[in-house]
Amino acid sequence: MARWTAAYSDLHWANLTAAPLRLLDWEGWGRTPEGCDAATLYAYTLFQEDVAARVRDAFPVLGSPVGLAAEATVCAQLLQTVARGDNLILEDQLRNWSEELRSR
Repeated sequence: MARWTAAYSDLHWANLTAAPLRLLDWEGWGRTPEGCDAATLYAYTLFQEDVAARVRDAFPVLGSPVGLAAEATVCAQLLQTVARGDNLILEDQLRNWSEELRSR
């Protein structure tokens, strides 16, 4: 069962600064299924398997029953952006992730 929580909702590398760590671009924050921020960061690392594994390790909500709603939500949202011509570099990885999520 999904749990809803406050989230930044656009966590990817272009919205993070180096020291001091800051989050940029806050217009999407709100309530989402728990783990959406972690799932978003994970999604944007899919083309770098070693980094994706580190993100998964850092956020145990990913892969958990609670995090499934967040992962499915983020994956579906990003697949929609692919259909519009954005995030094309992630298309294959997102489709693979989608298949993995369906098997859970």
